[in-house]
Amino acid sequence: MPTIKLGYAPTRRSIFSAPDAIKYRNLTRDRLVELGIEFVDITDINEEGLLYDDKDMAKIAEKFKAEKVDGLFLPHCNFGTEYVSAKLAKELGVPVLLWGPLDERPEPNGVRLRDTQCGLFATGKVLRRFRVPFTYMTNCRLSDPIFERGIRDFLAVCNTVKTFRSIRVLQISTRPYDFMTTMCNEGELLEKFNVQLAPIPMPELVDTVKQCKTQHKEEVQSVIEYIQEKMEVKVTGEQVETVAALKVAMAKLREKYGCNAVAIQCWNALQGELGIMPCAANSLLNDEGVPVVCETDIHGAITALMVEAAGMDKSRSFFADWTIRHPDIPNGELLQHCGPWPVSVAKEKPVLGYPLAFDHPGSLTAEAKGGNLTLCRFDGDNGEYSLLLGNAKGTDGPKGMGTYLWIEVENIKRLEDKVVTGPYIHHCVGIHQNIVPILYETCKYIGIKADFYDPIEEDVKAYLRGEDVPSMQ
Repeated sequence: MPTIKLGYAPTRRSIFSAPDAIKYRNLTRDRLVELGIEFVDITDINEEGLLYDDKDMAKIAEKFKAEKVDGLFLPHCNFGTEYVSAKLAKELGVPVLLWGPLDERPEPNGVRLRDTQCGLFATGKVLRRFRVPFTYMTNCRLSDPIFERGIRDFLAVCNTVKTFRSIRVLQISTRPYDFMTTMCNEGELLEKFNVQLAPIPMPELVDTVKQCKTQHKEEVQSVIEYIQEKMEVKVTGEQVETVAALKVAMAKLREKYGCNAVAIQCWNALQGELGIMPCAANSLLNDEGVPVVCETDIHGAITALMVEAAGMDKSRSFFADWTIRHPDIPNGELLQHCGPWPVSVAKEKPVLGYPLAFDHPGSLTAEAKGGNLTLCRFDGDNGEYSLLLGNAKGTDGPKGMGTYLWIEVENIKRLEDKVVTGPYIHHCVGIHQNIVPILYETCKYIGIKADFYDPIEEDVKAYLRGEDVPSMQ
């Protein structure tokens, strides 16, 4: 799993019990250690190891920057000092987790040692004044299940934000002429989100494939053996070699240009040069956690990177078309593509053969596993960007071609309307995990709209508040 490092800045306020604040800073630290969370502490900044004044805030910011923390955790250990917490958060510019331990019963004489909840109210307001987006984990005990879940969800949010802010897509050739849908505004993506493209021409890919066949024979042979083990091969040995060489070539080009995803013009120029479809090669890279998307769909590559990061490497994503309604299930739909889905999402041994709509070999045919899914799509036009997202579940349906999965949603007409009226297209990315809450929180940090295709925003907020998890008494 990806390693995410938190800046641990527990805070107190002088009018409440400092010893009690120190007690809870240590208890919280111990719980993080118990959960295996990597964090940077501030015990070297002052004797208490707490954030509560300006001069310490500057030192803490300097330390956290030097340590390259991916997120900021602000436990309020009594009331908390809201203005230094907000200034630190503003200075760092990373996702912020706001939380405090549940307050105990007042002392017999009426004295309260902490007032943590009240401090959280204050810090939330001041963070808004500073225009700092933040994640709130509900006021709870350290032993409550929602504490562990909230921390781990926040790590996934940090991982997704970190990935989004460092996207670099290897763009292999232009988009297909017929696919105006996959056009993107490269300058705007860079200006708004720091998303970078590394465009290369098709001949560079073709030359690299040829070099791999002669100069990297061992790597190509290793891929051939993997194909023979994992796939039912219905193409010639020469075609299998080309598929393997294409996989190795794309991996080397991705590394050469420092990219974390690939968008390839999968038809028609490639077939004229190599005589194959790239789908199976895409599948092999996808299974290694490197998203490769079809039809030079840059927004699709961005979506896939977000989904992979939100899933914290627990499962692989797949790039799909919305295609046709289910012939028997009213809210059913067919997700399908020529054959680029990872082998790990298939419920049967994939066949390496010919696709549905093309005459060249190199695609996979396999039905994907069912179960619960997240489906989403990052897209935009006219200067506005959003993330379409929601849940679905796999269902039975007629046999298909390519890599495919019949799904069922709550209301297909509502989803259909969302895709048609935009800013989305017929492409989406799916994963066998419920990462909707992670993506929802991520949107606030990257400055785009979370756009649900079902009206589940209140359900997602309830999840983030932990309403589905009972507190320990």
